[in-house]
Amino acid sequence: MTGPASTGPAAWADTLLQSFAQAGYDRAEPAILQPAEPFLDLSGEDIRKSLYLTTDASGEELCLRPDLTIPVARDYLASARAGHPAGFSYLGPVFRYRSGRPGEFLQAGIESFGRKDQPAADAEMLALAIEATAAAGLAEVEIRTGDVALFTALIDALDLYPVWRRRLIKDFNRKVTLEQDLERLAVASAATRNEYEGVLAALAGSDRKAALALVTDLMSIAGATAVGGRTVAEIADRFLEQSTLKGGALPRDALNTIKRFLAIAGNPIDSVKQLRALAADAKLDIASAIDALEARVDLMAKRGIDLGQVRFATAFGRGLDYYTGFEFELHRKNGGDEPLVAGGRYDGLLSRLGAAAPIPAVGFSIWVEGLAQGSSHRTTQRGRAS
Repeated sequence: MTGPASTGPAAWADTLLQSFAQAGYDRAEPAILQPAEPFLDLSGEDIRKSLYLTTDASGEELCLRPDLTIPVARDYLASARAGHPAGFSYLGPVFRYRSGRPGEFLQAGIESFGRKDQPAADAEMLALAIEATAAAGLAEVEIRTGDVALFTALIDALDLYPVWRRRLIKDFNRKVTLEQDLERLAVASAATRNEYEGVLAALAGSDRKAALALVTDLMSIAGATAVGGRTVAEIADRFLEQSTLKGGALPRDALNTIKRFLAIAGNPIDSVKQLRALAADAKLDIASAIDALEARVDLMAKRGIDLGQVRFATAFGRGLDYYTGFEFELHRKNGGDEPLVAGGRYDGLLSRLGAAAPIPAVGFSIWVEGLAQGSSHRTTQRGRAS
């Protein structure tokens, strides 16, 4: 893959898309105006402040697309190819409020749907992302990777209360520091008084379905559908969490195991060894998740990726709820926390968008202006040399 001789981010990205087409990814061009609900549902209400919103005559809330992954996925599901393997590339403007920066900017990327060879698809995404940065003149980038499926497997193997499981996975996915929540869960709160003691007592030992039914009944009696902006489901989850916390603390051995897990970082091959040692020491049944990681690492090496340049961290997460496995970001060397390319596996997204059966999916997005700076710098250096 080689960079263009012409200038400007759009010209550079068009050349990039040609290479993606040669790799078998068709051009996708979803509509700019999109339903707002999928973005709010999948990324959380926090994204609302970043969206450019409007309402149509029927009252449906619409937005200018803030990214292209969800629009491309929606178009795929509406096509005759839905449920079958298909790959798409894209280039176009996205719209998101960013303090001090333009609200419209270009995004390019790839989305791959329906492939059953998931480790191979993951490795291909990372390889193509690295090629994209190389095409922009960045011979070296920081490659940061992780795998949320490993954390989920760990929490499942520890057999924690469901409310603890949901809370910890939510914190991990949203890139919230887990340390504070882990310590809070490790301290029994039975001595803490609560104005809703009666409700908490009624929920003791309940599951989420029962908690939701009780809170729905209580709010129906009160004639309310929401309190303080929280939905019935959010209130039920909060009550269930408080009820569980009053029943005792997160076991200290579980806390120590989670902390040891989250401390694993470095070369991916060494990380696999550390994970297997942890699983053996703590008698955890997470072998299948580790096997999937190892298979991906092997395939990354076969695609020519220098594993010595790849950093793996069990604590790495991209901050979006719909990621389910492999996650990665490419950064400019010593360039801070803003990624140039970011992506990963999101097998649960298409079901949440209405697919009748689960469809494997993986992809990445490119911040075109950021990478184009590397291309412009390279062109300038050549001009000076001549």
